[in-house]
Amino acid sequence: MAKKKDDGQRVVADNRKARHLYSIESTLEAGLVLMGSEVKSLRTGKANIAESYAQAKDGEILLINSYIPEYTMANRFNHEPRRARKLLVHKVEARRLAAAVQRDGMTLVPLKVYFTLKGVAKIELGLARGKKLHDKRQAEKARDWARDKARLLRARG
Repeated sequence: MAKKKDDGQRVVADNRKARHLYSIESTLEAGLVLMGSEVKSLRTGKANIAESYAQAKDGEILLINSYIPEYTMANRFNHEPRRARKLLVHKVEARRLAAAVQRDGMTLVPLKVYFTLKGVAKIELGLARGKKLHDKRQAEKARDWARDKARLLRARG
């Protein structure tokens, strides 16, 4: 089932690998254009955004390859599980993101899909740059050292 957070967000899908594979430069919140059966299916908490990405096309931002399973009760009015979904961002923001992706070689990575307090489905996008292998090793080394340091300080009292 979906996780509860203290800030009122009910996280439906989380892309935990994204912070390991990419260094996130900035994040932004965008709305999702969904069909009714997709919203119902999202509420069950079985969506997956691990292999998905966002792409700028014709002045719009599209979410590609995200998986929202079919809602069993929607029978013939069901949706395509891996269809491209439009993201709702301001035009200026869409142009800025498209320019960053094209010019700087960055990627738009979905970080999490969640419901707000009002029940609106939102997605958190990260403007990211891919990490090299040595960057991943460096981050892992720093994380291990922080864990060991905390353990040592706890043991000391």
